[in-house]
Amino acid sequence: MVLTMRGLAEFVMKGRKQAIMAVLLLGLIPLVNFLSPVVVGLVVLRKGLNEATRVLVWAILPIGGWAMAGDPVPLIMLLGITGLAGLLRATESWEYTLLGAIAVGVCVEIYLRLQPAVLDLIFFQMQPYFDANGIQGEQLDSLRNVMTSFMGAIYMFLAIVLLMLARWMQAALYNPGGFQKEFHGLRVEQKAGLFLVSLMMLANFEILIPQSWMLYLVLPLMFSGLALIHAVVAAKKLSGLWLAVLYAVIVLPIIANMIVLLALLDSWYDFRTRLQKPA
Repeated sequence: MVLTMRGLAEFVMKGRKQAIMAVLLLGLIPLVNFLSPVVVGLVVLRKGLNEATRVLVWAILPIGGWAMAGDPVPLIMLLGITGLAGLLRATESWEYTLLGAIAVGVCVEIYLRLQPAVLDLIFFQMQPYFDANGIQGEQLDSLRNVMTSFMGAIYMFLAIVLLMLARWMQAALYNPGGFQKEFHGLRVEQKAGLFLVSLMMLANFEILIPQSWMLYLVLPLMFSGLALIHAVVAAKKLSGLWLAVLYAVIVLPIIANMIVLLALLDSWYDFRTRLQKPA
């Protein structure tokens, strides 16, 4: 997998024709078309938005075809990752980029609310389960709202991961080991942490922000917490088994909440700096 992604990066960076060829071919193939935004993101990160725009136009053709066929989410992802890559290149800040990624999730949610047929199909398939458990009326409406935001959060998460893949590909070619150092330094600082906590409080009481948007606000802190744990494991030269166990149990709410809390504490105390100080 690593060699395949590096090979793709080498091919794309040979020139504009190769990049255009890659996005056209990748965009046509279901389940593989998520690599098209990665290619465009790589071009943005390495060569800037002006050059990437010429590749983006060609990338929109096949993915736009999927949108016309009824699946615009890949197009939203393409535009979202292009924007996030531009933001990362301009600011060199993963903190701002993670906050910007919230817009990707919200855009997906807006689409799902404007085109409810997608969720209608899912809920139709789950109707026997709802009937068996007596879920109906307001409960069903509440579940639908949560599901809509949950799907938006999934695509927000995917946009961040794909952007990180593009950044890793860039580092693999031009700055070996650079992505690991960059990821280990990823941190939501105090002002951004306060901003996210304030929005969470509003969402908790459903003031201006739906409670289901809590998912979008948590993700930047999740990535910050995971980056801190990776940094500690590397600094202490611990076994990779620690990380394997972490990712095996991260789906448990208590573990996810602890990671978010760790990220918030880190925004105040900057554990990485304390870790680097001599004992």
